[in-house]
Amino acid sequence: MIRKVPLLLMALGLAACGAPRPAAPPVAPSAPGTVPLPVPPPRGEPDQFSNINVAKLRAMLGDPAFVRKDGATEMWRYDRPACHAFFFLYGSGAQQQVRHIETMPAGKSAAADPACLNALKKP
Repeated sequence: MIRKVPLLLMALGLAACGAPRPAAPPVAPSAPGTVPLPVPPPRGEPDQFSNINVAKLRAMLGDPAFVRKDGATEMWRYDRPACHAFFFLYGSGAQQQVRHIETMPAGKSAAADPACLNALKKP
């Protein structure tokens, strides 16, 4: 009886190997060995915030609710009840400048919604 168990397990294992596999989902055509990248978000730097320095950003919006530093890059987040804005700063010290902006919710044709950015301005 004990000898029959390993033979039974081997027979079941071989039977499983011969079972048909489910078909793989169709994949969009691309070059062999590559994975298509998602579409990047549209640029969203309105002229009033594009390439401004940190002093001007603070003068316009005040202190950020949250700051995250990653090497020479910083992300400043500003919060309002209806929206959140993320300013990505590059450079160091007084040379830091806004290089990218995104809002939640995003704008209709850009990553930054102008109405959200206007709501963040200090009175």
